[in-house]
Amino acid sequence: MSLPTIAILDDYQGLSNVPFEQLRSAGYQVTTFADTLLPYNHPDTPQDAKDALTKRLEPFNIICTMRERTPFPAELVNRLPNLKLLLTTGPRNASLDVKACQDRGIQVAGTGMGGARVSGPDSTTQHCVALILALARNISQDDAAMKAGGWQNKDAMGLSGKIFGTVGLGRLGVTVSRIMHLAFGMRVIAWSSNLTQDAADEKAKAAGLPVEDETGIKTFKVVSRDELFSTADVVSIHLVLSERSRGLIGTDDLGKMKKSALFVNTSRGPIVNEDELLESGKKGLIRGIGLDVYGLEPLPKESEWRTTKWGESGRSEVVMTPHTGYVEGDGIRGWYEQQVENILRWQKGDALATLFEDNGY
Repeated sequence: MSLPTIAILDDYQGLSNVPFEQLRSAGYQVTTFADTLLPYNHPDTPQDAKDALTKRLEPFNIICTMRERTPFPAELVNRLPNLKLLLTTGPRNASLDVKACQDRGIQVAGTGMGGARVSGPDSTTQHCVALILALARNISQDDAAMKAGGWQNKDAMGLSGKIFGTVGLGRLGVTVSRIMHLAFGMRVIAWSSNLTQDAADEKAKAAGLPVEDETGIKTFKVVSRDELFSTADVVSIHLVLSERSRGLIGTDDLGKMKKSALFVNTSRGPIVNEDELLESGKKGLIRGIGLDVYGLEPLPKESEWRTTKWGESGRSEVVMTPHTGYVEGDGIRGWYEQQVENILRWQKGDALATLFEDNGY
């Protein structure tokens, strides 16, 4: 019996090479794609681009994806007659139509956390804090000025004693808030649609923090949506993308922010109305915007986020990174190792690890 053909999608850094070498050595045909084609289900994707993606994927029995870089909606799944196994990285991926795969008898599985477990904040938490500091301390702007022969031209923003507003107080919301509170002395306020003060108090205790200080001020103070956006000096998004959170943040929220405030999104691009955030930045309504995630990824070269002269003529400062909040070599190689293990299980007819039963969550 011939071995299945395998496609590895969106491996920008070639981090799958070593983990998948054992399959190549065993005779498996493994093809790696270092680029990303337009997403099949994006409203602006033309039919010829959908056909190009289908043509690329059609020959393969096993497809290994990287997070949500290439979505698999039902229509695409049903155009891939040879697909038998769809693997992703991480324990959840809402961009995969698991039911459509199951209807075709295609198994879908993810991974656990990549790399060895270590103490301390995870990759995305570190990245979020880095974006906040880059904006507050003018790191990228001053770096560019120095390399162009310039010197100081803008004052930095101190964080000590300021207010950190987290939209969402899940795992990442807690870890980022904890750092901003302990390391920089920021007061933390939080809002999400179902968040209660009792729940926030429990999260503070679980994070090793007191519920309140000696004056009775809550460590994680739950406030209204209006109060968070109108009083926070830094607003950071920490929600899971869902139909309920899609487009949640827009002009009504951004227009309430202080002109001196910073806005950072390391969660998912579509949680924020990108056009409305773009207009806020072009009008200079807030001091700075930090982005690691976008509505369409990779961000098109012609995007105004790339072409606008930020920080000039009254526009906001903008610091952008290419969705690298989770991109650490050890972690991604660990994910690929788990995909290889699942492929070998599948070949033997054994149960898969991190099998998706109903949907991407």
